[in-house]
Formats: sequence, structure tokens, C-alpha cells
Amino acid sequence: MISMKWIAGLAFVAASASLFAPMSHAEKRNSVPATDDDIFLALRDAVRNNDATKAADLASRLPNYSIPSYVDYYRLKPRINAAASDEIQAFLTRYQGSAIADRLRNDWLLELGRVRNWSVFDEQYPKFVLDDDLQVKCYALMSKAAKSSNVAGEARALLTAPQNYGEACPALITMLVQEKQFNADDVWNQVRLISESGYASTVRRMTDATGVPEAALMQAIEKPEAVIKRGIGSGRIAHELFILALGRVAKNDTSKALTALTAAADRMSAQERAVAWSQIALQSSLRLEPEAVLFWQRTDGAPLSLDAQQWKVRAALRAGDWKAVKAGIEAMPASLRNDVTWVYWMGRALKEEGAQEAAQKRFESIADQTNFYGQLALEELDRKITVPPPPKDPVTAEEIAPMAANEGFRHALKFFELNLRFEGVREWNWQLRKMNERQHLAAAEYARQINVLDRMVNTSERTREQADFNQRFPSPFRDTMRAVTQKLGLDMAWVYGLIRQESRFVQHARSHVGASGLMQVMPGTAQYVARKLGLSKFSVAQMNDIDTNIMLGTNYLNMVLTDLDGSQALATAAYNAGPRRPRAWRSTLTRAVEGAIFAESIPFSETRGYVKNVLSNATYYAALFEGKPQSLKSRLGMVAPKDFVPSDLP
Repeated sequence: MISMKWIAGLAFVAASASLFAPMSHAEKRNSVPATDDDIFLALRDAVRNNDATKAADLASRLPNYSIPSYVDYYRLKPRINAAASDEIQAFLTRYQGSAIADRLRNDWLLELGRVRNWSVFDEQYPKFVLDDDLQVKCYALMSKAAKSSNVAGEARALLTAPQNYGEACPALITMLVQEKQFNADDVWNQVRLISESGYASTVRRMTDATGVPEAALMQAIEKPEAVIKRGIGSGRIAHELFILALGRVAKNDTSKALTALTAAADRMSAQERAVAWSQIALQSSLRLEPEAVLFWQRTDGAPLSLDAQQWKVRAALRAGDWKAVKAGIEAMPASLRNDVTWVYWMGRALKEEGAQEAAQKRFESIADQTNFYGQLALEELDRKITVPPPPKDPVTAEEIAPMAANEGFRHALKFFELNLRFEGVREWNWQLRKMNERQHLAAAEYARQINVLDRMVNTSERTREQADFNQRFPSPFRDTMRAVTQKLGLDMAWVYGLIRQESRFVQHARSHVGASGLMQVMPGTAQYVARKLGLSKFSVAQMNDIDTNIMLGTNYLNMVLTDLDGSQALATAAYNAGPRRPRAWRSTLTRAVEGAIFAESIPFSETRGYVKNVLSNATYYAALFEGKPQSLKSRLGMVAPKDFVPSDLP
């Protein structure tokens, strides 16, 4: 994803995988519904607008639609708060075992939690198959607490992702305060976590839990400079608001926050100072300031969020302080410490201190994983990255036939035809839950046959014992790609690695901000590149043409690669976040660092994951194309400040 996508602040969500419909249903939606498909799309829109009357009218016009379960769902969904329990139960019984029934149960559980109907909630919650909604989990703990169960420990472990809190999780926190299961430390830890995550509206919902007037609480969030200018004040609440404001000020001006903390430090307890330093250290780390590693040294005893604990280690990685890297990982909770990322970096820290055997054990434990850090671990074990052999017995036509007959897959394909990608993916993945590895391979091969390559990739990636990398790493349009990349002198494996991450080969993919096609090229970027190439007759309407999209995307990628001194790590980041940001991130380095350290310390989580995935993909593509072992470390290279010259060795 290219620069303008990050400016819009939206993660990539493909809106279309239509490989079957020559016309755009999205365009038809603005006109009077004509066909059943048009009526169905209008019905979906009515439900999204919570228009129950219109939804009922449109649903009545679809008595024989090809996916009746969704017509019935859309008829019921906007009335979920008023519908009788018997009506909802009838739907769940009629479509028992389907993806849409589980979706309706999710909706119903949210409503039951909202009205605190714990008896029916407790009856329905064990039947919620996916159980992937944080709000539902928060309501489940509220139900347990309402029956005098102590759920404080479960709540602390659960409440780590404020972006998904909604109404339920702040309500849980408030309830636990009232039940004396949460104390003031718990509450203010949550307020700071929410503030760190940038969800001001959720902080408003914490008013009752904090006992602070909303205006005072929000002033620390929205007008923090006024709070620190006023000084720290006295009492727990005043001190907490001051510390909260320090973190907000540090987002934009570390020095101003440091000045305020220095002035107030002698009126704070040692614990409060540690917490205050953690607020500044986190923001300084996100700004990639070299001083961040020093700020973290003053945070001993401060409760750190999961994000803060990781940034404490990332700051140490950038500084080359392997002792601090090791200590930071050891301080992480087991759930985080055992993540492949931190297993790898712990291995590296152990290796740096000479504990070779312990380091080897860490690397061995993850070397079988086909991800960025699994690949790096292989190289630490002096092995190169190769492609495993395909399954000995290819899937047969007899194994593929049930996939073509699968009703859920047929629903998914219908949704893809309608450009309803979210619903299509949900239906497809629901079917995969019931399948073994052999069936996953067969489903992936069926997806290949019908040219739904993103489902082929994602389905094939579910296998562990039988891995088919030709399914996982497809390379369509090879002739076009070879011609373009050879002309530019561009690494074709890298381009395919990028496309795999960008669009998963959905040819008509379109992001929320207008990026189009295989390489997800933004309209403005396309026009810029077209002008550079002298394409006077180019129009944005051509962006989904395969050859044009590849030509524009590869030329833009080559431009940023040239601008960033041939570094694939930097250029990949630039393709996602825009060229200025990687240049700024590189400028904060005080020394040359491994490409893996640069990637790990990218301050945008989307771009951080993107760079790792693209270069991991590219390494496997190179192994497939060249038929020989590869090195991810070599591809990552070193990243240094512009015009960096290493000091002469003595």
C-alpha cells in the first residue's frame, strides 16, 4: 500500500474479488434496484444504516433468493433489540451450524449483554462458536461478576486492546471497581493504555470508573499542555491526570514533557515518577529518538502495557544494547515472551552474550515456522531458506469434487461476484474449520481452478504437515511480470512478494482510499508515474488493467528503490507508508543496523508487519524461481543514515 493510503490512516481492506461479474454491482446500487442481486445489495445497505422498515420491505421482495439465510438475517438484524427471543431462536435453529447463525448469535449476545440479561446470555454464550468478539468476552466476565465470582485476574489478562472495547469493556471495568475487584491502579493503568492507543471516545466511558468529571479527564487527553502548565497539584487524581497529560504532550514534544516532569518530580512518589517516565519513554520510542533507551532505564517498577514492553526492547535493539534486550524480554509476560518475534530476539541476545547453546535452543524452537523470524532463525542455525517438497500425492479430482459442491463455498463465490468480500471470506473460512489438512489442500486447489487465488493462498497456509508452496506462492501473469522486471532490472521475486501482501492476487481489489488492482496503486500515484513514463493518454480507468497495473506499480517501486539507495527494506516501507517516512526513520539512526532491526522498529504497526511479510514472501519466491537456497538476511541488508560513513577501525 502506497503513501496516500497511510495518509488516510486506513488498513487495506479489499472491497472486491469479482472474477465472474462483468458489471459492478456497486455502481448499480445507486440506481433503482432491478435484479434480485441489486435488491439484495440494497437490503444489505439498509441494514448497515439500521433501517428496519426498508430492510423488511426489500427482504419481502426476495422470496426465492439464492442465499435465503442472509435475507432472513438482514430482515432480523436491525430489529435485534426488539425481536422476541422465540424469533431469534427460530432463526438459529433453522440455520444451525452455519456461519450466519453464529454471526446472529454474536449480535444477540451483544444485545443481551447491553441490557444485562445474564440468564439468556449464559445460555447462549457457550454456543458461540468463533468466540472472537472482545465485547462479548467482557460481557461474559460481567455476568460472572454479577454472580459474585472474582474475575479480576481474567479481566486484567483480557483488557489489552482498547480499539475493540466498545461499550462492554469500560462497563466491565466500572463494575469491577464497584465490586472492589479493581482498585485505582487497575483503573489508571487502563486509562493510560486507552490513551496510548489513541481512543479518546473510550476514555470518556471511563468517567464513572475514575470518579473524575468527564471535562477534567478529557482535558488531560485533548488539552494536555494546559494541564502540565497548571502543575501537578495534590492528591492521587491530580497526579494521575498530570501523568496522563505528560504522555499526551510527549507525543509531539519530548523536551516539553521532560521539562514538566523535571519540575514536578520532587512532588511525586518513586512509583509515580517511574510511570511518568514510561509515558515519555514510549512516545520517545515511537518517535525513534536515540534517548528513548535512557528514558526506559528510569521506569523500573512501572506497570507497562504490552505495547510499551515491546517498544522498550525495540529501543534497546536500535541502540545495540543486547543486555537491555534480554532483560526487557525476560520481563514480558509468557504470552508475549513466547511469541516468535521475541523468541528470535532472545536467541540473538543470548548469542551476543556468548550463551551459544541456549541461543541455539531458541532458534531451533521456531526454525520450522515459515514466517519472517522462522526464516531468520534458520539462518542463525547456518541453514539457508528452501522450499519444502510438495505433497507426495497430489490431490485428486475425487477430492476436489466435494469442494465444488460445498454450499458454503458456493455462497462465498456468490458474495465475491457481488463484490461483498467480507461476507465471502467469512463463508469460505467457516467451511475450512471442519476440514483436515488433505481437505485444505483440495479446497486450495479448487480455488486455483476457479481463479480465486487469495482463497487458494490463505487456505493452503493452514496446512502444517503437507505444505504446497506452489499454492501458497502463486505467480500469475509471469510473462508480463518477467518482461517488465527485466526491463527495469527489478527483482521479480520481490515484486511478487509485494503483490502477495498487497492484494493476494485479487485482480479487481480496491481499498477504502481508492488503491486499485494487483499492486494496489493509488490514482494520484498512477498519474504521477504515467507522467514520468510519458503516457499522455493514460486515464485512471485503466488502473485495473493487469498489464497497466503491473507497469505502473513496478515503475513506482523502482523509483522508490532508487531513491532509497537500493535497499529493499526501505523501499518496501516506502511503498506502504510513503517515501518520506522511511527517510525520516533512517535519519534517526546513530549507526548502521541490520535490516531486521530496522523492520522491527518501524513505528507504524501496519508498515512493520508489511515489510516483514513482503521480504519473507520474496525470499520464498526467489527459492521457487531460482531453485536454490536463499538468504533473508542478505535481502534485508543493513540500514544506515543517509551518507553514513563507518568510523575507521583502530
